[in-house]
Amino acid sequence: MPAIVGVVQVVSIGSSGVFHIGDVYKIMPVANAKTFSGAGSFNTGDGLTIYNRQSSTNTYDSDGMDQGILLNA
Repeated sequence: MPAIVGVVQVVSIGSSGVFHIGDVYKIMPVANAKTFSGAGSFNTGDGLTIYNRQSSTNTYDSDGMDQGILLNA
C-alpha cells in the first residue's frame, strides 16, 4: 500500500544499516562475525571479581575461508 511521506532527515547510517522509504517486499541486511573470547570475557555487572589464573584462548583458524553469506535467504 503506498505511503505519503513528509520531510525526512537522515543524520547517519551505519555500515550495516538499511534506510528505506516506500513499498518493500524484503529487507535483509547481512553481516558476519567471528568472535574469539577467553575465560571471563563477557561478564557484566556491578562489583565483579574474576579469578582466571592461567587462561589462554587458542585462535588458530586453519581453514582459508568460512561459510559464505552470499545467496542466504
